[in-house]
Amino acid sequence: MIEQINKLTSAFAFNSRRATVLKCVTSVLLLVAATVGTVNAQDRTLTLDEAIKLGLDNSKTLKYSQSKIDQAVSQYNQAKDRALPSGSVSYMYSRAQIPVNNLSFGTSSFSLPKSANANLGIASLAEPIYAGGKFKYARESTDLLVKVARLDVDNDKDQITYGIINEYYNLYKVLQNKKVVEQNLATVDQQIKQAQRFFEQGIVTKNDVLRFQLQRSDIELNGIELESNRKIINYNLNVLLGLPETTEIGVSQVNTIDDPVLPLTNYLDSAYANRPELRQVDLRTQIAETNIKNTRADRLPTLAATVGAYYLDIALNPFPTKGNYITPLTAGLSFSWNFGSLWSNKNRETEARIERDQTIINKGITTDNLKNEVNQNYQNYLAALNKVNLLQTSIAQATENNRLQESRYRSNIATATDRADAQTLLYQAQINLELAKADAGLAYYNLLKSTGKINK
Repeated sequence: MIEQINKLTSAFAFNSRRATVLKCVTSVLLLVAATVGTVNAQDRTLTLDEAIKLGLDNSKTLKYSQSKIDQAVSQYNQAKDRALPSGSVSYMYSRAQIPVNNLSFGTSSFSLPKSANANLGIASLAEPIYAGGKFKYARESTDLLVKVARLDVDNDKDQITYGIINEYYNLYKVLQNKKVVEQNLATVDQQIKQAQRFFEQGIVTKNDVLRFQLQRSDIELNGIELESNRKIINYNLNVLLGLPETTEIGVSQVNTIDDPVLPLTNYLDSAYANRPELRQVDLRTQIAETNIKNTRADRLPTLAATVGAYYLDIALNPFPTKGNYITPLTAGLSFSWNFGSLWSNKNRETEARIERDQTIINKGITTDNLKNEVNQNYQNYLAALNKVNLLQTSIAQATENNRLQESRYRSNIATATDRADAQTLLYQAQINLELAKADAGLAYYNLLKSTGKINK
């Protein structure tokens, strides 16, 4: 009886421990499920347009460029403020102690008080009438700088947009290649099963089976490398778009570029009209011209209208008391001319002319670089399209070759090596076609960027 009780007690203790373990395992599984759910909740599929909008909205570079515009606008407003009337108000109290206060002039003498008080208040206002055009040129120069800053934003926007497109297409290429890998793994697995059956039937050798297994290992290695690349590109894209670093990004099918290929001159004309760098050079030339005029204006005289009011009180009390204060009022014109600038400013004007000439030369350099860039991107795009057409033909050829080798292998005419080689050729052709299509799309956007129309 006691032995049975001991067995029941042991069984009960074991069941209790098992229940506790099961409870812990269940808690862990629930926690893992919650974690997986959280991670999956961060998965996000984006179209190319959505990715571009998200990246531009969250770009720190664009926000910094926008602050440059705000700074330029502030400088423009300061230039306008310098043409406004200037005014000032001052007040001063002083007390004089005169220990020796007698003055003698022969038979006459003059005595001053032992001490004296003075309250002096001054209010003045000056309005520039003519300053040689310096205020006007300052406003023009800062207004041009605002336009330059806005073009900086346009240029940054184009660069950011292309960076997003580039990463998006890279991710698309990797994901498409992973699909091809999965498809080919499934096909090779079927071939391995078939080869195993043929081996068991004595139709093929063990070496034929190993050939298919080796092919599968090569495909798996390619898949591992693709997954590593996907993680790197996915991380970079998260940074560009301002998304959490753990977000797994999925891409939609990229649109096929249906735009007809125009002559090179069309793309060059578009670049001349839209590239912000060329418009910036034109603006900087205008700024240099304005600086020349501003330097000349320093040689001219200035004229301003002035008004003033004075309060002079000789009492200790600063408030007016009858008989103790006077209030002169003044109005006039102020004329000044630093005629030394007639010979001291000539080198400044020479420097301003040199800067203007440099901007003109720089426009020629920028135009040449632009032409080379557009032509290179144009030729790359044509080559990418030709590559796609060629690979589409090779896909058809590889597919037909694979079908024939499969039929011959089943009829025991072709070897396992021939069958595996045909499958490899088709697999490689599929990868190459997907890469070529993505490269063609990317080359098209690169051409758009060089013409200044990637965001238009």
